[in-house]
Amino acid sequence: MDLQIIRTEKEYEDLLEWVDTQFDLNIDPQSKEGGYLQIALLLIKQYEDLHYVIPSPDPIEIVKLKMSEKGLMNKDLVDWIGSKGYVSALLSGKKPLTLRIAKVLHKKLGIPAEVLLA
Repeated sequence: MDLQIIRTEKEYEDLLEWVDTQFDLNIDPQSKEGGYLQIALLLIKQYEDLHYVIPSPDPIEIVKLKMSEKGLMNKDLVDWIGSKGYVSALLSGKKPLTLRIAKVLHKKLGIPAEVLLA
């Protein structure tokens, strides 16, 4: 396999097919072929990063998801970020997510800062 930068969708599809075949053959990662496979995967990742951008999640939706996972209600956030009305306005999108609140939610809910600041 001649490995090079992927420039077209066809080259991308062809390399994906080749990688799939290599996985089916159970190539040893420490072998020369395994090295080629690792390079191919890096080339595929580079192409996908450029052509298949994944949008950032909505920070408030992530907060709601974490609250659901932890069994928290809006009232549980009052002690952390303010009044019941403010929490409700924040979660409905009527109030902005401030840096101070993002720090609190990061600490209390374990949400990565880059998600909250997106």
